[in-house]
Amino acid sequence: MKTVFLDRDGVINRLRQGDYVKSWSEFEFLPTAIPAIRYLSQADCRLIIVTNQAGVSKGIVSPEVLETIHQKMVVEIENGGGRIDAIYYCPHRDEDNCRCRKPKPGLLEQAIREHTIDPINRFLVGDSLRDIVAGQAVGCKTCLVANSQPVEDAGPDQILPDLLAAASWIISTLDRLGESENRGNTHKPE
Repeated sequence: MKTVFLDRDGVINRLRQGDYVKSWSEFEFLPTAIPAIRYLSQADCRLIIVTNQAGVSKGIVSPEVLETIHQKMVVEIENGGGRIDAIYYCPHRDEDNCRCRKPKPGLLEQAIREHTIDPINRFLVGDSLRDIVAGQAVGCKTCLVANSQPVEDAGPDQILPDLLAAASWIISTLDRLGESENRGNTHKPE
């Protein structure tokens, strides 16, 4: 199954520079996020959020509040015609040196194991090089959404302005992959 990994902050909701989303009232969807998620859902993509949430280990947001934020986010996405199949988050800080904090690929590896994700049709959309490095480590085609910061020589497969543009690129890439698979499977009798 086609799978798209999505970072949360800066991809789905507005990034709070130097701060964390500490309550649902601070969570603000980016304008194209719900339409993009609906578009990917309608294209039968599995959508999995993978997000660093160091505010948990810093005591800024509790795991229970984070869970409430995620539940409300999913309800809003579903009300907009989309869906989220799973959410994975790393609660650690950089200095904890865990395997799940991006740019390390632990969250993605866990999701791949738990959801038996196709090694060919996997994508990652993020807003930082941490996201891109983690996605590349597990063989994802990567897209950096540069809606909040300039990026130079990032190394992703695509750099696009927002999640809707990324969704269009993913769908067109999947269409091209499907066409080439179909051409490869046709056999003319001799």
